[in-house]
Amino acid sequence: MKIVIAGGHGQIARRLGRLLAARGDRVIGLVRNPDHGPELLADGIQPVLRDLEQASCEDVAAVLSGADAVVFAAGAGPGSGAARKHTVDHRAAVLLAEAALRAGVRRYVMVSTRGAGSPPPAHADEVWAAYVDAKTAADEHLMAQDLDWTVLRPAALTNEPGSGTVRLTAERSIGEVTRDDVAGVLVALLDTPATAGLVLELAAGEHPIPAAVSRAAQQRTGLPAR
Repeated sequence: MKIVIAGGHGQIARRLGRLLAARGDRVIGLVRNPDHGPELLADGIQPVLRDLEQASCEDVAAVLSGADAVVFAAGAGPGSGAARKHTVDHRAAVLLAEAALRAGVRRYVMVSTRGAGSPPPAHADEVWAAYVDAKTAADEHLMAQDLDWTVLRPAALTNEPGSGTVRLTAERSIGEVTRDDVAGVLVALLDTPATAGLVLELAAGEHPIPAAVSRAAQQRTGLPAR
């Protein structure tokens, strides 16, 4: 498969890219900093310079041409203010959806966050509230598009080694999940077209990743879960 990852130098994105490249997929990572290119190349990922805060829909669609899927794994990142939560976590995700439609790429997997889909709690600080609002707006825009979308909302992220077992349901995620396991779930979602149209909450759990994704797909299609 040819897969384009927006935010290609991010922690989840690089883990995902390495997994895909290792099995022979062609992986393109969209980055805005040229200094990140050598690291992606070392991972087996083809870096392409596109600043999603500045690029046009046509510029991004040109990169997506011929792709089998896109993954939005970009983010304004720690230390950024509320304004960039809107321009990156919301507007860049919208731009990627518009570019996918233009390029004829139907499969779009969104890396969202816990708490998206609901108003931020009253005690949340301004930046976290802006982040949740931006992710909610991005998810809602994507779900309104004629695309084969899946929205993944991980619990609090850690850098511990992945366990390969998770909890993947439609219910609100609680607790934590490793970035390794998020990447593993993303691979399984890309390999499972029947997860299109699902909003899935992810946390550490007891189910092996392939089984957890298969169960989600079976519930989506109305087949009995095994």
